Amino acid sequence: MTSTVTATPGVGQGLDAQALRTSLERLAASAGIRQWDLGAACSTDTSVQVDRGEAKQMKGAQRSSITIRVWNDDGLVGVTSTSDLSEAGLEKALAGARDASAFGNADDTPQFSPLATAPLQELHQPLQDPQGILRLLDTLKGAEADLLGRHSAIATVPYNGLAERSSERLYLNSAGASRQQRLSTASVYLYARAEETGRKPRSAGAVRLAYGAADLDIAGCIDEAAQRTISHLDYAPITTGRYTCVFSPEAFLDLIGAFSSLFNARAVLDGVSLSNRESIGQPLAVPFLSIHDNGLHPGNIGASAFDGEGTPTRRLALVEGGVLQNFLHSEATARAFGVAPTGHAGLGAKVSVGPDWFEIGPTPGSGGGQQGLDRFRAPEPIVWIDSLSALHAGVKASQGSFSLPFDGWLVQGGEARSIEAATVAGDIRTLLNAIVGFEGEAKVTPDGLCPHVWVEGLSVTGDA
Repeated sequence: MTSTVTATPGVGQGLDAQALRTSLERLAASAGIRQWDLGAACSTDTSVQVDRGEAKQMKGAQRSSITIRVWNDDGLVGVTSTSDLSEAGLEKALAGARDASAFGNADDTPQFSPLATAPLQELHQPLQDPQGILRLLDTLKGAEADLLGRHSAIATVPYNGLAERSSERLYLNSAGASRQQRLSTASVYLYARAEETGRKPRSAGAVRLAYGAADLDIAGCIDEAAQRTISHLDYAPITTGRYTCVFSPEAFLDLIGAFSSLFNARAVLDGVSLSNRESIGQPLAVPFLSIHDNGLHPGNIGASAFDGEGTPTRRLALVEGGVLQNFLHSEATARAFGVAPTGHAGLGAKVSVGPDWFEIGPTPGSGGGQQGLDRFRAPEPIVWIDSLSALHAGVKASQGSFSLPFDGWLVQGGEARSIEAATVAGDIRTLLNAIVGFEGEAKVTPDGLCPHVWVEGLSVTGDA
């Protein structure tokens, strides 16, 4: 059993935005710095892992981080990061950023977001008191024991964890912006491994999120992990060919996330996206598909009210009726495109841009493609893709191609049988235009909201 406790100076008492601003204004004035901004975060994390009824790892950590940007008289930006929030630490960070500004990139100079002082949407995120590491340990031991008892073939739960976090983040700038958000979150994951004599091991898992450990759906996580693992025990090879594939919500969200550079203005400007400046308003997918980025959705546990530049988070239409409508923007990319920032920026000299939480489904009023789809009533064999693997290696985002191992089932005659081993391959643009329709209600997952998605004519490579 491993027990780890780490601490970082300056955390434990939370972030005092007013005190930080007062200190920064005084220190910046004494250093001759007129323009600056700051992003800071601190957290207290507790987590446990178990192995067959015994504690495997117990961890507690307090962390803090701060990023300061300083603009010099030539408009160039310098950046420094630190974990020391003391007066001396802030002074050193400001001096470091000021000195670094002499080497700033004149061709890519961020500015303050024009929306850094705009009103924020109120989020309902109830703060929960932590349960403590010993109670987490007892809860996870019980969950592991329950899962091990669901089937004789489930011998271990090799990957598991129960964690809770209290966090705080803020953004300040010399133009008067002041953002602050406090949040508590908890998570549990259970990944079981089943083995039968003469058969290959089979694995599957589940995850749940909540605002506090007491609110986690532990029973639902156990049920899902057990059901998915057991359903893969009776497996068989699949014949290589082209199939209509049904993506689970989790699998389709993973795939869209892997190709999110399609919607990323930073990637467009850097020339590493399949999209370009003229792509807005052009068809990207079937005319009944809509994709929104909505970090404010109530199902998004851990939602941020503002991005790294202080821009408010909002719901943004990326694809509507199959047509590309918007890119994700930081202040700098929005200025380059002549639009408003969208609330998807990080913080740095060259600011990163990334999605928050996807909503995927039919465009209202479009009919949503074929109606009444049911994989168990389909006349032809259907490949049901439950989860994708090796996304980091099997996706070439700038080219649009993917080749990904997956776990899933072959559905024939109303019966589903697990697929021993297979890979699905294709091109993301072709896939988005080969969507047949949607099945079932949209499901809330940690990464977004999505129903089952039917796609025809995908290449599946199996062992048979």
